[in-house]
Amino acid sequence: MRLTSSEKMRDADSRAIHVAGVPSTLLMTNAAAHVAKAAAERLADNRSAVIFCGSGNNGGDGVGAAAYLLRRGVCVRCFLVGSREKLTPDTAEMERRLTELGGALEDFDPDDAEQLRAVQGAGVIIDAMFGIGLNSELRGRALSAVRLINKSAAPVIAADIASGVEADTGRILGEAVRAELTVTFSMAKVGHFVEPGCACCGELRVCDIGIPEELLKEAGTDVFAVQEGELSLPKRPKVSHKGDYGRMLILGGSVGYTGAAVMCAKAASRGGAGLVSLGVPQKAYGVIAAQLLEPMTFPLADDGEGRIDISALPSIIEKLSTAKVCVLGCGLGRSEGLKTLTAAILQSCAKQLVIDADGLFAIGSDAQLIRNAALPPVLTPHEGEFARLGGELTGDRIADARSFAVDRSCVLVLKGHHSICAFPDGEVYIIPRGNPGMAKGGSGDVLAGLIGALLCQLPLKQAVLAAVYIHASAGDSCAGRLGEYSMLPTDVIDEIPKVVIKMEGNNL
Repeated sequence: MRLTSSEKMRDADSRAIHVAGVPSTLLMTNAAAHVAKAAAERLADNRSAVIFCGSGNNGGDGVGAAAYLLRRGVCVRCFLVGSREKLTPDTAEMERRLTELGGALEDFDPDDAEQLRAVQGAGVIIDAMFGIGLNSELRGRALSAVRLINKSAAPVIAADIASGVEADTGRILGEAVRAELTVTFSMAKVGHFVEPGCACCGELRVCDIGIPEELLKEAGTDVFAVQEGELSLPKRPKVSHKGDYGRMLILGGSVGYTGAAVMCAKAASRGGAGLVSLGVPQKAYGVIAAQLLEPMTFPLADDGEGRIDISALPSIIEKLSTAKVCVLGCGLGRSEGLKTLTAAILQSCAKQLVIDADGLFAIGSDAQLIRNAALPPVLTPHEGEFARLGGELTGDRIADARSFAVDRSCVLVLKGHHSICAFPDGEVYIIPRGNPGMAKGGSGDVLAGLIGALLCQLPLKQAVLAAVYIHASAGDSCAGRLGEYSMLPTDVIDEIPKVVIKMEGNNL
């Protein structure tokens, strides 16, 4: 799903009105109807609605929704959070329609006990205070309204985007409404999918309000949210052999960190790589090899402390000569020798590299080392590792990830709630899946193994997106089956086949 920005959406809206001749009040009426219908779906015995409206056109959507509900016998209270003098013409028109029906747009007073009781007793609440134009922190009556809404037990519907969420970044501007459902208009926005704002979105519903399709095509950005059914895995030919699906080399493991290499190798096998080889330090070889059947484990010279030694470089280069992909870093350990070894591999390897965990630590902030790789390496940091790599953390995760990937000519998988995949061509993809149960040691090792396996079989962008999607979806499947507290990274590996089967089915 291609996403839009607030600027592009406003431009499309303006061109629909002034070029295509669509009446602005018609667009607002359509938007209001979608919001009101969503609110009506959540009404049960308590057929009362409270709508919080701003002075701008987002507020007009709320006032229009109030009129729609009032016509259908819903008890409506509509509160203005903002200046009445700043009502836009279309919002004023919606107020006129509401007044004709016997309703009223009341000034919101956070100290009015009767208004507070109305909110506390509401069957549904609509948030139509700010929409996609907000770019400063909430304060005053708006902040009071957000806090009051969030204390209510009623389901909350946000019009376009939850108030307090910045549409272009997902930042929380002070505090934000926590919606159960967001009804957005024409196209989804970045803030619906990027943390932390995505946590305030709830279910997302994208609704057509009458902007011509050709204008919406021009409103798209180079940011995408990957939805179910959009990715597929190719059907394998009937006549196949293991060489068709790639040779993958994993370099990792150390004394005390044997599990990371094991999980990476198991995930790679589940991901369909034809041959998986795992190079580990001599001292950890027995422990690791005993836990693996399908991957081929082999020992490498160690440094006496149970980590791979720089003297193992010739053996590694020999193994790399027959590999298609190399995953470096899972449980590798940390030492000056490993920094030297990692730099040497980056400089000499002509194959596709995936670098995770201790491999990222070894790179540090050496941007040129990344740029000089023969092929764009895939880096998989969480935010702390990203900062150590020299990435900026401005609060705009999309811009930060894109800037890093383009500047260093690499693929960046910025892990987190809704991981972000940024590519050297400037395209950015959000994977809107995953859950807190995946915040456990070993989850990243599973992801690195999956990415490596799919890179053995698919083009770069397709492989990375499929791997991150499969990993997050398998995690969600685990959470449903085992709960977020009890699920383990090894359970995620076991769930991979279920997701893969569905993605193969997308070819039908």
